[in-house]
Amino acid sequence: MVHHRPVPARLPVPAGLGRLLVLTTVFVCAACGLVYELELVALASYLIGDSVTQASVVLSVMVFAMGLGSLLAKRLRRRAALGFATVEALLALTGGLSAMALYACFAWYGQARPALVGFSLVTGVLIGAEVPLLMTLIQRIRRQDAGGAVADLFAADYVGALVGGLAFPFLLLPVLGQLTGALVTGAVNAVAGGALVLWLFRGDLSPRARWTLVVANALVLLALAVCSALSGPFERAARHAVYGTDVRVAVHSPVQEVVLTGGAGGRPLSLFLDGRLRVGGDEARYHEALVHPAMAGPHRHVLVLGGGDGLAVREVLRYADVATVTVVELDAEVLRLARTDPGLVALNHGAYQDPRVHVVTADAFDWLRGDPGDRPGPAAPGAGPAAYDVVLCDLPEPGVTPSAKLYAQEFYGLALRALAPGGRIAVNAGDLDARPHVFWTVETTVRSVGLHTAPYRVRASPDRPDGRRGWGFVLASRDPVRLRLPGVRPPLQALTSHQLSEDRHAAELGREEGLLPSTLMHPRYPG
Repeated sequence: MVHHRPVPARLPVPAGLGRLLVLTTVFVCAACGLVYELELVALASYLIGDSVTQASVVLSVMVFAMGLGSLLAKRLRRRAALGFATVEALLALTGGLSAMALYACFAWYGQARPALVGFSLVTGVLIGAEVPLLMTLIQRIRRQDAGGAVADLFAADYVGALVGGLAFPFLLLPVLGQLTGALVTGAVNAVAGGALVLWLFRGDLSPRARWTLVVANALVLLALAVCSALSGPFERAARHAVYGTDVRVAVHSPVQEVVLTGGAGGRPLSLFLDGRLRVGGDEARYHEALVHPAMAGPHRHVLVLGGGDGLAVREVLRYADVATVTVVELDAEVLRLARTDPGLVALNHGAYQDPRVHVVTADAFDWLRGDPGDRPGPAAPGAGPAAYDVVLCDLPEPGVTPSAKLYAQEFYGLALRALAPGGRIAVNAGDLDARPHVFWTVETTVRSVGLHTAPYRVRASPDRPDGRRGWGFVLASRDPVRLRLPGVRPPLQALTSHQLSEDRHAAELGREEGLLPSTLMHPRYPG
């Protein structure tokens, strides 16, 4: 068996400095590599949903591909410098353009998963090829035992990964955004890899190879620069492809992307959160079904968890005897738009201008865990401070992984503590027709904390653009629940007592028995 022995390199600097430069390049490339991984996970979670599944797909495919890349790199060790420069140029181009390509596939073809797997595979192969080539280069600078060389290389690699992992959520994402952040990372990657080889190991390259690498890296940087300059028009075009041409507001909050379309010139307003239609032209069907059955009984003090758009609050405020409404919403940007956007304010009837409304910007789970004495709202006799007659869970549906804890047994136990005697909880439990297992898991989880439940559903408008067929709800109380509308109520657009009775009967026909409740340690909602 013939073993490859690295030939000592002719360096323009002392060996110690050359070795430091190689390890610095390892550090930079590792940081860039982890940013590519996180970028794919974040964008796939946003576009496809269920962050656990997307993270599992990206990481498992990339780890497999890294092993494959390490094997393929063995063939390049005799020309390690040229091989490394080529790998870095390809990695910079692939990783830099991955976010834009993934978004384009989603926007114009409606399917991002094949692109996700493809980019994870290619990026993983190229990242895996780095380490064997860098090992060869560092051994050419100064021969040392393999264990010591591996330790130095991996130390620089892991520290770089730490920096890249922290830079992505705290610097790149909030400052540059997903598209530009990936492009800038690719440019840094290309410069680091190209500079190391073209200067430190230029003695290993023929004149033709040097000029080829210079031109290749220049073209990569040019492509990334052009894409960065066009990222604004590209994002607008992709957004129009997803949401239509009537996009009026599009902002990235720290929580999600918020898009408003219509709401002017007589066009119906639509609110999208992370690409999912949250409010459409048939929003009255949803909000009336969520709110009014829960208002049949005492309802002086109401708690709305989520619902920052103000539309559930609008329905609550139609009852003149409501004394306080507390809204707990995570996204301050949604609250700002609900207060200031003319279209959304018109739709929610200026709900946040009502003095009875108290707003808390917080995570609903964390807020319920807090000291009850710190909550706004008066005390209910015998129930501790700030107990509510009605709790409305107007939250993202449980199939979205970040919201899974808001549909866990622990969450409903906390909500129960905030409920006054005789009070009711209404829960948005997802699409009963499309995902019955999820719906009945929610119902089982609500019952698991000792509440009686009444499941029901309402149909969506047949022309709804996202194809949703309806919504499922669970009304719950400590006492047996009678699903009905209040005897004295404001006029309703879409909900009647007869329809409500039919909706409960229709829901019960498909009941799934024997399900287990979802908990924080064992979430049972598939993506």
